[in-house]
Amino acid sequence: MSEVTLADVEAAREVLTGVSIETPMEESRWLSALVGGPVSLKCENLQRTGSFKARGAYVRISRLSAEERARGVVAASAGNHAQGVALAAQLLGIRSTVFMPEGAPIPKEKATRGYGAEVVFEGRYLEDALVAARRFEAETGAVLIHPFDHVDIVAGQGTCGLEILEQSPDVQTVLVPTGGGGLLAGIAIAVKALRPDVRVIGVQAAGAAAYPDSLRQGRPVALDSMKTMADGIAVGLPGDITFAAVRDHVDEIITVSEESMSRALLALVERAKMVVEPAGGAAVAAMLDHPTAFRTPAVAVLSGGNIDPLLLGKVIRHGMAAAGRYLNLHVNIPDTPGGLARLLAEVGDAGANVLEVVHERISPSLHLDEVEVHLQLETRGEPHAERVLTRLRGCGYRVLA
Repeated sequence: MSEVTLADVEAAREVLTGVSIETPMEESRWLSALVGGPVSLKCENLQRTGSFKARGAYVRISRLSAEERARGVVAASAGNHAQGVALAAQLLGIRSTVFMPEGAPIPKEKATRGYGAEVVFEGRYLEDALVAARRFEAETGAVLIHPFDHVDIVAGQGTCGLEILEQSPDVQTVLVPTGGGGLLAGIAIAVKALRPDVRVIGVQAAGAAAYPDSLRQGRPVALDSMKTMADGIAVGLPGDITFAAVRDHVDEIITVSEESMSRALLALVERAKMVVEPAGGAAVAAMLDHPTAFRTPAVAVLSGGNIDPLLLGKVIRHGMAAAGRYLNLHVNIPDTPGGLARLLAEVGDAGANVLEVVHERISPSLHLDEVEVHLQLETRGEPHAERVLTRLRGCGYRVLA
């Protein structure tokens, strides 16, 4: 197993000249106000193919021999690595095959095919697709381009860390979305070599967090199961190379919930005008969860922006609910003419918007002269929702929220 060095990352940067872009570093005033110090967003969602993955994939594939290039490449990916491999192979004139887990986001599949790769679906998880890719490698001789566990991949992702230090020279904390650990390992190696005082923190989805237990046990340990909408960081087993780098160079691993990632995605759309996938918002989710935990200036890496529009709609609704923007009420009202109208008038006067109304007349908890009304309301947030509840109860309504 080879150890990646700063020299490897700097060499990778030379390889990527004219291929990857130096992604913007955007100041985030709303996050800065929340955490009490300067916060910037490293916008890898604006990288070619919509994520950081193009960096490592191109470095890895560009270094193949002529004989290896003739055999083609194969990869396993939920989507972002797939696009990076497909683009790199296309730029270098190499045949590519990508195995994706069933249910991979449709835009990622279509984009991968658009870059010229053959896409094959296999299994429920990335690990299942990786087994199939290894089988394809053995059968055809194609070169497997691992999504994270290779020195060239880690070195390529580490170029993002060099840019962070150049764009935010006073940075004190860098937060990085983490699945298999390629991006985290690369950034940590680059940052710690040049600025050992900077804290580098990996952020994992709580439902797919393989690193905490692996670090406790001192070796990569597979998860028994995973459940997260953040497919970009849904990796059940750290790699040997990435695990060693994370163990040696990363200060902390923290986890975030699905609700926190939903809130982060919503906030990034509303406040930063940035579209990210759930994995891409994990670092911001950590800041929302722990606003006073990080030294500033801080940088949150937005690792990717490839999200299915249908999922985007669901996540935004989920984020609005998590932020208290939706309020579900059960209200008992008199079963008399005008009873519902009076209730809705109070709701309207309180400034809430009615999304849905359902009557329930048959329930053992109701009196003979009562109707239960289920209301779904849109509010401006938790304080406003509390004011709506207080107003309705003040009018004598029995309200369950």
